[in-house]
Amino acid sequence: MRLDDSFASPIRFSAMAALGEDVELDFRTVGEILDVGDSALSKALSYLHDVGYVETRKGVVAGRARTWVRASRAGREAFAAHLAALREIVELGGGTGLSP
Repeated sequence: MRLDDSFASPIRFSAMAALGEDVELDFRTVGEILDVGDSALSKALSYLHDVGYVETRKGVVAGRARTWVRASRAGREAFAAHLAALREIVELGGGTGLSP
């Protein structure tokens, strides 16, 4: 069991969760889903891009520049392993930790 520090940031964790399997979203949509500002999202996605966990594609739609983001295979695998580690921690702790 090993947690991946790349997902220690709530924004990076949430971005990977939003991207899911074979999902490509534009930058603005990711920001709306996560309810974060452009600067914070840009930093989070740049970090994930630098470690190879997301891929970006740039283009123009109706005369406006757009950036689309997709989780890479390495990113999906790393995120799945991170989630498995979190599940294992929960199981070792005896469940959710919530009283009935």
